[in-house]
Amino acid sequence: MNRRERALATSELEMGLADFWHDVDTNWGRNAGSYYAPEAVYQSGKLNLEGREAIQNFYYWREGRGERVAVHGYTNFRAEFDGNGGAVANWYMLLWAADGAAPLPSTTPTRISRATETFRYDEGEGRWLCTRRELVNLFRGENQLNFS
Repeated sequence: MNRRERALATSELEMGLADFWHDVDTNWGRNAGSYYAPEAVYQSGKLNLEGREAIQNFYYWREGRGERVAVHGYTNFRAEFDGNGGAVANWYMLLWAADGAAPLPSTTPTRISRATETFRYDEGEGRWLCTRRELVNLFRGENQLNFS
């Protein structure tokens, strides 16, 4: 993979991440499962979800709890590719979240986590699918939800 191909593939992965968090923050994650492969694993602290359906059900559960404001930001996105349709991405998540309706008082981030994701390119769907996401908390604030 040359530099230009790597840049394009990295942009595709990062665009998928932006679309994912946009859906979570503005649409309750109603389409979150589509970001993942059917066999995907999502791990964050004590939360361990196995399979696309389990991941999607987490977001349905979250919506059922009632009003919540969340802003998931990410930074330092970096991806490496194995040449066989696989990739590993690393980035940092900054989360501000609290139960209730906007506007809420501003606080420090609810959490800052290091993320490691693995992907495979799915020819049938014509896009990258996440096969594993692991979030490791580096800093914790108030209003924790995700079983950290």
